[in-house]
Amino acid sequence: MSIRRSLSLLVPSLLLLTAAVGDPPGPRYTTGGALLAPTDYREWVYLSSGLDMSYSEGASMAGHSMFDNVFVDPASWAAFKRTGHWPDKTMLVMEVRGASSKGSINKQGHFQTEDLMGAEVHVRDEARFKGGWGFFVLDGDKPATLLPYSAPCYECHQAHGAVDTTFTQFYPTARPIAVKAGSFRAD
Repeated sequence: MSIRRSLSLLVPSLLLLTAAVGDPPGPRYTTGGALLAPTDYREWVYLSSGLDMSYSEGASMAGHSMFDNVFVDPASWAAFKRTGHWPDKTMLVMEVRGASSKGSINKQGHFQTEDLMGAEVHVRDEARFKGGWGFFVLDGDKPATLLPYSAPCYECHQAHGAVDTTFTQFYPTARPIAVKAGSFRAD
């Protein structure tokens, strides 16, 4: 069989395989620099959930509870486990979902609802962003524009992020890896 014939059979198979595993690794951007929303982030590595977390003293949404769930792309998680650092092209997605205490047979505690209240992406792209990291707010599957560097998230993550400006202190499976690697910075 000729090489040309072999390649003509192999290429469609590779395209099908790529399509089957979801988005290609790493962030993707429009020609204008907007982040293309990762479509399969719920299949990524789950890092943590928080309930009603807030970085200010006052109650932000009295009488209303929210969960935040954090996911990281699998390639970045694999590198983090080896090094204790988030590699270039890391994407962390935090989705915010409503919380409820009344439903079905539940008598106590909270559970997440299907109400997606928002999602943010923290992207490490050393060549693209000042300080190496950028923040985006997702709006469905629309391309997301970079939040301005004056947004409070940049300063807060720089000041309080335990590893590479990320809040790894809240990720119970990642924290001990970073501590062991010596990359964990206590706040």
